[in-house]
Amino acid sequence: LLAGIWAELLGVERVGRHDNFFELGGHSLLAVRVLVRLTEALAVELPLAILFAKPTLADLALSVGEVLNGSGAQAAPVIMPVGRDGALPLSYSQQRLWFLSQLDEDSTNYNIPLGWRLQGRLDRVAWRRSLDRLFARHEALRCTFVAGEDDPQVQILSGDRGLPVVEHDLRDRPDAQAALLDLCQEEARTPFDLAREPLIRGRLIRLADEEHVFLLTQHHIVSDGWSMGVLVRELSSLYRAFEAGEDDPLPPLAIQYPDYAAWQRQWLSGERLQRQAQYWRDTLSGAPARLALPTDRPRPAQQSFAGTSVPVVIDQALTRGLKRLSRQHGTTLFMTVLAAWAAVLSRLSGQDDIVIGVPTANRRRREIEDLIGFFVNTLAVRINLSGEPSVSDLLERARRAALTAQDHQDLPFEQVVEIVQPPRALDHTPLFQVGLAWQNNTVGSLDLPGLRVEAAGEGLDQVKFDLELNLGEQGEVIAGTLGYATALFDRATIERQCGYLLALLRAMLADAEQPVRELDILPAEERSYLLEELNRTEADYP
Repeated sequence: LLAGIWAELLGVERVGRHDNFFELGGHSLLAVRVLVRLTEALAVELPLAILFAKPTLADLALSVGEVLNGSGAQAAPVIMPVGRDGALPLSYSQQRLWFLSQLDEDSTNYNIPLGWRLQGRLDRVAWRRSLDRLFARHEALRCTFVAGEDDPQVQILSGDRGLPVVEHDLRDRPDAQAALLDLCQEEARTPFDLAREPLIRGRLIRLADEEHVFLLTQHHIVSDGWSMGVLVRELSSLYRAFEAGEDDPLPPLAIQYPDYAAWQRQWLSGERLQRQAQYWRDTLSGAPARLALPTDRPRPAQQSFAGTSVPVVIDQALTRGLKRLSRQHGTTLFMTVLAAWAAVLSRLSGQDDIVIGVPTANRRRREIEDLIGFFVNTLAVRINLSGEPSVSDLLERARRAALTAQDHQDLPFEQVVEIVQPPRALDHTPLFQVGLAWQNNTVGSLDLPGLRVEAAGEGLDQVKFDLELNLGEQGEVIAGTLGYATALFDRATIERQCGYLLALLRAMLADAEQPVRELDILPAEERSYLLEELNRTEADYP
């Protein structure tokens, strides 16, 4: 059973009893999906740590057998469809986002923009039909949110109305490229009305007979990063079928997002809710309210979401070394980079107690893997660097912090904030101000017959936190971006921080037993400037 699950999720033909899950290409997100499959097959829930402790197939099988022979943790009940006649509740995460939107109804902070340039003959009828079918298929995309007497409620729009798309024809415009840029910016900066309109919309912009740009914008309250992958896959399948004159090829969905929201409120209650709440209360008790990073400008009285990013590339040799270090210490690449990022933040702030926000897909049920909806959760991962830890000590601390947080990921971040009750202020996010996102779940690209598809459109220049490190494996390297709030930092400062991270990762490889605080992360020029140039105090006197 385990070998079959591994082969499916890892994309390998054969799995041997002594094969190691992580050496076959496994990572944290795939580990969660393995446990989801086991839950479905054996009706038992297992902690994520079991796969990290027993990463070889035979050892894991023995551990699972021991759990089955014991009492074991019973799996959560199956998600069942609920009636659509009465009031439908929001999920916990949706409710928090709805509340935030009431504070600033014109905000675009939670818009998710996508854009594609389509070159070739676009079958406009098949494209339109594909968009409408996607809209009808996923109730999440047809949800609106209205204020009730006590709590907000979900109302579902008819699937017959179709996905709203505005068309523009720029074929005869001499300033077509400038007009395209204006349309992209206008689209990205147009807010949604959560109570009245579909929270997904498109624009089809025609530049030539065989060149279009399609912009698709969604509100985060109905979608997330994993959903982008579902959307791209299904849109590709639908267009291929409709363009060829075939019927809808997608299997019907057994449940919809409102069913999950109702299930979540029923399941996350009682003893289970108390257990998760107590974990976060204990874990985050006494955590610093704010990370005291040195900034280039004073922090504004109200948090600004304006931001941009610099590229980050961990080269092939360093990536290979980090994989080797991770195997030696039983961590994933994400955990190893998490440890290094915490160490850099500790150096910059002078604090030993670091809390980093880590998004998690939160798709621990097989029934919801193919749904579009707002499932993602954010975990406040706390790493303590006090007591002179060595590199290997820090890796173990990061590993333990990440695994226990993952095992308690069901409690929405919004409820964690309410439980911990950190000091609140308008100038920074509660619990943490720095994030680390590991991109295991790639969106993929549209696969449309007869068309060459490239990314297009203007993304929003926004960040949710002071610093946002977004990384993932891209072939033989680890690459991504370091996003930053432009109200606080200059680009040169962020580029220096990227250099610190790369230098610390290299130093970790050199000797895993050396104390973390002794790792040298300053480049020679900066060290010379700090220690020599700033200390040249000699002056001429008469």
